[in-house]
Amino acid sequence: MSHKIAPSILAADFGNLQRDCEMVNNSQADWFHLDVMDGVFVPNISFGMPIIKNINSYAKKTLDVHLMIVNPDKFIKSFKEIGADVLTVHYEVCDHLHRTLSAIKQEGMKAGVALNPHTSVHLLSDVLNDLDLVCIMSVNPGFGGQSFIENTYKKVKELAHLREISNANFLIEIDGGVSTANARKLLDAGADVLVAGSFVFKSENPVQTIADLKAV
Repeated sequence: MSHKIAPSILAADFGNLQRDCEMVNNSQADWFHLDVMDGVFVPNISFGMPIIKNINSYAKKTLDVHLMIVNPDKFIKSFKEIGADVLTVHYEVCDHLHRTLSAIKQEGMKAGVALNPHTSVHLLSDVLNDLDLVCIMSVNPGFGGQSFIENTYKKVKELAHLREISNANFLIEIDGGVSTANARKLLDAGADVLVAGSFVFKSENPVQTIADLKAV
């Protein structure tokens, strides 16, 4: 299976959102990655439901919504209504993770869990077969353009091993500091989906940059 590329719209030009969405549509990207931040779980606020609904009106590819928020259960149904295809919640805010994952799936979405850099992949052992996606944060969540944390490779290998021995089939997604410099090493470690924000949208030719990430 070829790996997926998910440009992070957080790094797009919100004054030209339709243009940037159409760029992603016309590129080799597979997904739109949408980071929702509440200023509580992470020290930043990004965009909410009206913007995602707007993006969905332009997007012709999978909407991969990453909730960096507290109390995600309150909004599961709403994110389905505005077009989310994959909904990822953070392990660190879910007191009843299995229930949350079940609620996401009941709405017809793929269910994902994100892990902060300090959170061990082994904490997911009891829900591995309930997951469609695990998002490993390779930077501390909250801001774009941060430097990649080198320990990520080890975490990806550990998670890929857990996936194999549990006979699970979730995708492993990497979010933060991804570029052509580290993409091959991440894929070799077991990653399936690469999220890239600044590296794509700040490049001179985003379509070509996406193609380069896809060709790694």
